[in-house]
Amino acid sequence: MTDAPGTTDTLTGKLLVAMPGIGDPRFAHSVIMMCSHDAEHAMGIVINKPKDEVTLKEVLSHLGLSAAGELARRAVMDGGPVRQERGYVLHSDDYAAPEGTHDVAPGIRLTATREVLEAVARADAPRHFVLALGCSGWGAGQLENELKENAWLIVDASDAIVFGEGHQNKWRKAIATLGVDPARLSDRAGRA
Repeated sequence: MTDAPGTTDTLTGKLLVAMPGIGDPRFAHSVIMMCSHDAEHAMGIVINKPKDEVTLKEVLSHLGLSAAGELARRAVMDGGPVRQERGYVLHSDDYAAPEGTHDVAPGIRLTATREVLEAVARADAPRHFVLALGCSGWGAGQLENELKENAWLIVDASDAIVFGEGHQNKWRKAIATLGVDPARLSDRAGRA
């Protein structure tokens, strides 16, 4: 991804962490890995909200692939309300599909092609990965307006948060990286 001419501000590779008063129940307590952000659009994947009763085994089976053991039971994330029928895999940088793999942050890549799921089924998967169905998207200026309204905190990405298994704790862990106690956050936006 390239920045818009004359700008260097991009949230690509950062985590967006929903503030308590975000106002949209779909994003309450969400942690989103930002995969692209420029003047025209932004796209990210929610990494802490497992889809109800959808496992990796079911997704692979739908594609005519299989997985066994603990891998088969892995949760699939609800990546966001956009393109819910499409799979996105955030993964470590030890894997790249011939086409369709993009660097997101140091050590973190995104692949949205069947090849990465075939690699998972062959046990040739990336060392760390998160599969999500759907993504989160914003049009030109939309995310910037939400940031002005204090809907999101911006946090540096880490493997522990992105790829960690304790999905229900990712929101608190992400906020804690800022040295803030989540219990002290207000659910009301304000201006200084």
